[in-house]
Amino acid sequence: MSPRPRTALSAVLIALACLLAPCGTLAGWAAYGLADTGRYVAVMAPLAGDPDVREAVADAVGDGVAGEVAAGPLHGTVRDFVRDAARSFTRTDAFREGWNEANRTVHQALVRALRDDRAAGRPVTADLAPVTARVKERLTEDHVPFARRIPVRHTAVTVLPAHEADRLRKGYQVLDVAAFWLPLASVVFALTG
Repeated sequence: MSPRPRTALSAVLIALACLLAPCGTLAGWAAYGLADTGRYVAVMAPLAGDPDVREAVADAVGDGVAGEVAAGPLHGTVRDFVRDAARSFTRTDAFREGWNEANRTVHQALVRALRDDRAAGRPVTADLAPVTARVKERLTEDHVPFARRIPVRHTAVTVLPAHEADRLRKGYQVLDVAAFWLPLASVVFALTG
């Protein structure tokens, strides 16, 4: 091969390597960074101190308990009492630990579902029993009355509906493949060039 076509081919290969390197780096960072549960929990942890998040949790707990209790004319009073208690709880270390444990559980369930082809057609669920157990343990350590009586039930909470999980699984698999092949192709093109 004469020098001129060889130089042109070399320039094209090096240009391709330069184009693929940032894409491969980004794909690798996204694929492996998204799967890092510790990093996810660390990023989500400060939200436990956000007043809007604490208020939303207190409202959800208050409404949930009020929906379970048929208190008749006292229904609103019960709901308000539970909301106030939940609001107070969201300011404790036990809440922050429960928040982190819940985020850890949900993230692990999501990553497991994204990597498992056999999960196709099924929603992503997380069992919150470990979260309840951790909060119960912490409240018991803090000598909160009746904390030992908190029931720890295996409760599967749907994190992501099946159709959305399937769509995300396909995207994650493409990202996972790109994270391996794009950097490899970049290196091969650079060396060949």
